[in-house]
Amino acid sequence: MEDLYIINRREFLKKISLFAGSSVALASMPWLKIFRDETYAKSANEKVRLGFIGIGDRGSALLQNVLAFAKPMNVEIAAICDNYEPNYQRAIKFTNGKAKAFYNYLDLLKMKDLDGVVIATPLHEHAHITIDALDAGLHVFCEKSMARTIEDSKKMYDEHLRTKRILQIGHQRVFSPVYMDAIAKIRRGDLGRLTHMRAYWHRNGDWRRPLPKGKPELEKKINWRLYNAFSAGLFTELLSHQLQVANWIKESFPTSVVANGSLIYWKDGREVYDHISCLYFYPDNSQFLYDSITTNKHYGCEEQILGTKGSMELELNKVYQEKPPTPPAILQLINDIEKDVFQTIPIGGASWVPETAANIKGDYISDNYKMDETKLQLEAYVRYIREGKAPEELPIQGYYSTVWSLLAEQAANTQNRVTLDEKYRI
Repeated sequence: MEDLYIINRREFLKKISLFAGSSVALASMPWLKIFRDETYAKSANEKVRLGFIGIGDRGSALLQNVLAFAKPMNVEIAAICDNYEPNYQRAIKFTNGKAKAFYNYLDLLKMKDLDGVVIATPLHEHAHITIDALDAGLHVFCEKSMARTIEDSKKMYDEHLRTKRILQIGHQRVFSPVYMDAIAKIRRGDLGRLTHMRAYWHRNGDWRRPLPKGKPELEKKINWRLYNAFSAGLFTELLSHQLQVANWIKESFPTSVVANGSLIYWKDGREVYDHISCLYFYPDNSQFLYDSITTNKHYGCEEQILGTKGSMELELNKVYQEKPPTPPAILQLINDIEKDVFQTIPIGGASWVPETAANIKGDYISDNYKMDETKLQLEAYVRYIREGKAPEELPIQGYYSTVWSLLAEQAANTQNRVTLDEKYRI
């Protein structure tokens, strides 16, 4: 039986060939050109050797994704590194003991014949590991967000420019077929003029990882997302994903942000907010409204794109027209109802009718097939390593999604409207 990944990937490549005929769509996704490069196959016999630094939950997922295509893509997991023993042992098991194992990433960077590294450590460690790896001549795939501070994010980007090594940040949605189709339709004008965007990521849980029995000293190592020194919490771990989507759709970056954060429920010693809300302003005066909470999961995760002609819900893969075609069989019934509502106003009654949410099913944005965008972004990374370069749009997108997430944290902490200092623009 043919591998499902190969089948779905074949459909993905067909989509890329269709985008190749649209200069507007492809200009919004220059990182996809690598998948239709006819010269790529000639270099595919060159093995790409990768090292993985950080094998926690996300690092394990990235490692297993690469293992899934390692043989057909001629990739070797040459080294793994983690300074937490359970993760270290897990990585050895994943690679059947074939990869060299390290506790210290600096020892891994000394290996000969490595081509690149994948970094999935806690956020506060991204910057120095990335800079050291770039300085060692290696290409870098680093999970989002880029760094804990704006200063460190800028240092990472500048080191990427100085060394001329690849710096790819793990925003997988830019490789999602659904999001790709959405962008193509937005650029085509299907939604009309985009006037508003809103997104949310709601969960109901304390966001804690259990500690090993009798090891309370590991609290900040295991639950680093809950402490200000290591993470900005919901701002860097969740918002940055959806802010990148908003920036991509707008083809621009915010001009300012106001935000609020509160710690109202989880009274367990954490330092980061358990509820946040943000309002971003863009150069065309449109806005992006965002909130993330940890006490109710009813609405889940979504990005809603609102235009004068229609709306999109990207996570649901749905598009809705503002004025959908009306089935002729019920047209007269609707006209009769409207006539009763709007022409018969009782004396002393309201002269308006409240607007309620449209109850229409909408259409799919993209064909209903599955393609794992995490695999695609990692496959692209391997391809870029063979090319020796990657589109500059990728680190730029990663940089600004990180910077503006951190500025939202700053806005919440100071209760001020915040802008980006000119020295941090790239």
